[in-house]
Amino acid sequence: MTESEQAEDALARLNETRDRLLVEIRKGIIGQDEVIEQLLVTLLARGHCLLTGIPGLGKTLLVKTLSQCLSLSFKRIQFTPDLMPADVVGTEVVDEDPATGKRSFRFSAGPIFANVVLADEINRTPPKTQAALLEAMEERQVTVSGETRPLPPPFLVLATQNPIELEGTYPLPEAQLDRFLLNPVIQYLSTEDEIKMVSETTGVDREAPQPVLEAEDILTLQSLVRQVPVSANVVAYAVGLVSASRPVSEDCDEWTAKRVKWGAGSRGAQALILAAKSRALLAGRANASREDVKTMAKSCLRHRILPSFFADSEGLSSDEIIDHLLESVPS
Repeated sequence: MTESEQAEDALARLNETRDRLLVEIRKGIIGQDEVIEQLLVTLLARGHCLLTGIPGLGKTLLVKTLSQCLSLSFKRIQFTPDLMPADVVGTEVVDEDPATGKRSFRFSAGPIFANVVLADEINRTPPKTQAALLEAMEERQVTVSGETRPLPPPFLVLATQNPIELEGTYPLPEAQLDRFLLNPVIQYLSTEDEIKMVSETTGVDREAPQPVLEAEDILTLQSLVRQVPVSANVVAYAVGLVSASRPVSEDCDEWTAKRVKWGAGSRGAQALILAAKSRALLAGRANASREDVKTMAKSCLRHRILPSFFADSEGLSSDEIIDHLLESVPS
């Protein structure tokens, strides 16, 4: 089967694949529909995702459940203050031949060498170790002892962080945050969903999710996302949203200029379009729209916009600033 025939076949089976994937994810997760959609958007857009939420809302379980639905290698890294970069990417170790006594170096790969990597509580490790992920996330490769080693495709980093426990945490630098395509925030479940979740998780063991997608399927779908057409008007709208978030831009109004210290960079506009394409494909639509851009705006931009001291004094977060941008930027 040629590459184009594989793409056509994958597109024809996409609706069925999406439904099967959701059924399997639902075996482990109740509620959180919006966050699940954003994880799937990240997967198809070939990006990385930073999940933010208070303890006990299932961030880690959500990532592990998704990994069970994919026939991919999975590694979990528990980030702690004493974690070193070598614990993430690996290191050279010395092997000695017992017969000859000859010594040689051998590379011992770290947990980053997996298709799906869960970086659990990523903000609990110092910046030096956080930086070990930068090359891996951006270039999909790591360099150890001067030798560059590619990471297995597809490669997806799903990180979690807790926004309320500040003691013993190291906030992610802007350069690291910008590597994440999306930053979903996990909210409390509705009363109905919470009752269902508590009932089902305090009884007998639940059925384990089964794999739905293999590596080749995911790579094909990721290629299809890039082929989803986007009109010039939609691209202009995404760029306009991002430009309006920058105090130095002529597109930025006075209200925003007072409340934003740093706006989103060009990677923010790229993220908006890629996420819009991926969301359209998941919905079975042939092209991305302004509504896709608007729907993905908060998750794409909240970690790329830094509120000013004035905004902090008013109790405004980047989410409220994005709400203002969505209302004020002409669509």
